[in-house]
Amino acid sequence: MNNISERQVGEHIYLRQPIKTKILTPDDDIVTIVMHYTEGKRKQGDIIVISESPVAITQGRAVEESEIKIGLLAKILWRGVSKVSYGVGLRSKTSMQCAIDECGHVRILFAAIIGAIGKIFGLRGIFYQIAGKQAALIDAAHTSPVPPYNTTVIKGPIKADEICQIIYEKTGNETAIMDINDIGGSWVIGRSTGIHNKLLEEIMKDNPQGQQMELTPLCLVWKKQ
Repeated sequence: MNNISERQVGEHIYLRQPIKTKILTPDDDIVTIVMHYTEGKRKQGDIIVISESPVAITQGRAVEESEIKIGLLAKILWRGVSKVSYGVGLRSKTSMQCAIDECGHVRILFAAIIGAIGKIFGLRGIFYQIAGKQAALIDAAHTSPVPPYNTTVIKGPIKADEICQIIYEKTGNETAIMDINDIGGSWVIGRSTGIHNKLLEEIMKDNPQGQQMELTPLCLVWKKQ
């Protein structure tokens, strides 16, 4: 229990307990994984938080970079993606190609053109607003340090809300799938109906699960009494 950490949000203190699992694969069912590894740990009122990349991995959405056929559009567009401190994102040929595969050539090209115009006027983030959530959720190869996923591009999970609602119905615990990084980025990308997005994003903002070799894709969150 010594891995429990505290975070104060407003007048309340929240406790977060990361839960270690095995390395997940496409042969795993994320609902079964959550049920198994939180058994005996989750309590009534706890929120179950699941990292987004492991969910995507169980859905077969990790693609070995050597198997990605890079088209002309990806070869042109990837260099126009801004360098950021929290990861590669679409600033690689393979991750850009996955974005094109997910969102379509026309949408990505349109997003790139409008995004470039926006940059001229100092406006950031327009590309992802137009390209959509799935483009923003793609993790480039070598983002994950965990083999064999260190050489894969990991696309964002699908049916995130549906998964969270199924887990809630099975456990009675509100559930969220989140995209969190080590520099304060914290976003709910899937949730059961009782989740308060902004509150949970603030509770998890310091990334208590870690982003390296911790193998803690699950986390229990509750309010300190």
